[in-house]
Amino acid sequence: MAWISLIPLALISLWGLSLWRLLCSSSSSRSVFLSNGSGKRRNVLLVVAHPDDESMFFAPTILFLVSKGHNLHILCMSLGNADGMGNIRKEEFYRACAVLKVPLEHIKVLDHPNLQDGFDKKWDHQLLAGLIEDQIKMWDIDSVITFDNFGVSGHPNHRDVHHGICKLLHGNSQRKIEAWELVSVNIFRKYSGPVDIWLSTLLSLSYDKQHICCLRNSNPRRSYDAMAQHESQWVWFRKLFILLSSYTYINMLRKVKI
Repeated sequence: MAWISLIPLALISLWGLSLWRLLCSSSSSRSVFLSNGSGKRRNVLLVVAHPDDESMFFAPTILFLVSKGHNLHILCMSLGNADGMGNIRKEEFYRACAVLKVPLEHIKVLDHPNLQDGFDKKWDHQLLAGLIEDQIKMWDIDSVITFDNFGVSGHPNHRDVHHGICKLLHGNSQRKIEAWELVSVNIFRKYSGPVDIWLSTLLSLSYDKQHICCLRNSNPRRSYDAMAQHESQWVWFRKLFILLSSYTYINMLRKVKI
């Protein structure tokens, strides 16, 4: 049974190897995500539910888009005011986006009375669709990125944002919008840290590259620094989350079927 004692060493080695592979990869990876072959920059809208979603879940996507020179805009649908710290969290959100190199003029945080943060708060999908459409028109957006149906953590606000965008897409026959969703993974992959880059990459090979892609984060320290700007939320378990979560190291994005 001596081999059992080797399991922790093997896991640590795999973790280290995976992290080394990430750090050695180029930040401007070979992914064809949002590439139309012309080299034209896209106008991309990332839609999140709360301040800190961008750092906890979407940092690899944000860093990739910025490195490719796309015009990235971020729309946050609420102040995250569940604990009465909405205005503080709004400022933290701005600072985190600055760390992620997203210009202040490309950021919008809403505070709608019917879109308040909370597990018990049901967000109207039609209202979401209308508000998101307003930003799409204002910023001339051609691509949207958001949560999938489960919303990574299962938070109902995350899921409602997904459904709001789906309602927008189904009701929008005038404007051609390309939409992508962040794939929710099971709990083992979710907390496998950089190790998930191997499985995510392998799984993506079984799909058409035009419908699913993996974006690696070659600078995971940037994710940590961005999340650290959310001082009101920067408690011990979120520090552990940023360290252990696969979403710090890789994002698997899937094209939304309309």
